[in-house]
Amino acid sequence: MEGNLRWVALTAVAPVAWGATYFVTHAFLPADHPLYGAALRALPAGLVLLALCRQRPRGAWWGRSAVLGLLNVSVFFFLVFTASQLLPTSVASTVMAVSPLIMMLAAWPLVAERPSGAHLAGAVIGLGGVCLMLLGSAGGISVPGVLASAAAVLVSSVGHVLTKRWNTRPADAGVLASTAWQLTAGGLLLLPVAVAVEGAPPPVSPSTLLAFCYVGLVATALAFVAWFAGLRRLPAGTVGLIGLLNPVTGVLLGTVAAGEVLTGRQLCGLALVLGGVALGRPPGKGGRTSRRDRAASGRTLRRIRVTRAARKRSPC
Repeated sequence: MEGNLRWVALTAVAPVAWGATYFVTHAFLPADHPLYGAALRALPAGLVLLALCRQRPRGAWWGRSAVLGLLNVSVFFFLVFTASQLLPTSVASTVMAVSPLIMMLAAWPLVAERPSGAHLAGAVIGLGGVCLMLLGSAGGISVPGVLASAAAVLVSSVGHVLTKRWNTRPADAGVLASTAWQLTAGGLLLLPVAVAVEGAPPPVSPSTLLAFCYVGLVATALAFVAWFAGLRRLPAGTVGLIGLLNPVTGVLLGTVAAGEVLTGRQLCGLALVLGGVALGRPPGKGGRTSRRDRAASGRTLRRIRVTRAARKRSPC
């Protein structure tokens, strides 16, 4: 149980850092360069991690890195940047809170992790709290901004579950290496598109440079390593519920730093979100849910072994 809690604490670094990203992007990054904003967030972080791990992709990981880089980095970062500029900080981070349900549904067919009753209940309770926070938010709500946030939830949830599926065994790529490859691939995919669509890079002031350092090193390099480490060792449903700390951070930071009004309705919503996270915490080693999770993980490993054995036997 203590080991699980340590992984929960490490994984929580990611949504807390991401919740602050909405405020930093909205306040300090150039609003008219979303492609450059996404590329300059991803590529430096990927190169830093690549320098630390000193590993190149091998075999299937060339293609996997491209797919995961497209989903988890290129498309996701662009949509998050767009939503951050169109919505208040609290609203932008709040919409992302539907991700636990999406991750649970994606994890069922992709990694054979059937969501437990506690995970589903926690997701519903947390989502109810998110709705209260969204309805009680100050400022106008941009429909394109909400759609960008919803699309970001969809692509990142599928990408995160695929990351878990392709990086399950100790013999697979390590968390640091696979994260470095994803970020580098995603940044390289974004850069030529940014040059073609947005032209010259935006001017960078000292405050903008510091903001890019935060979103690149803290909210990307550090946060993604923590998040994917949690995905490798915890059920996807648990990790998805930990992601509810993203809107909590966004709402609190928007209230403290951006002057957005925190209403009584939003406070009730925050309490429900935290209750949903607590309900979906990892069980003890002897719990019924723990046995089910271990059985699901065993089925996933057996499925991967059978698939790979069939590919080796195939004459193609």
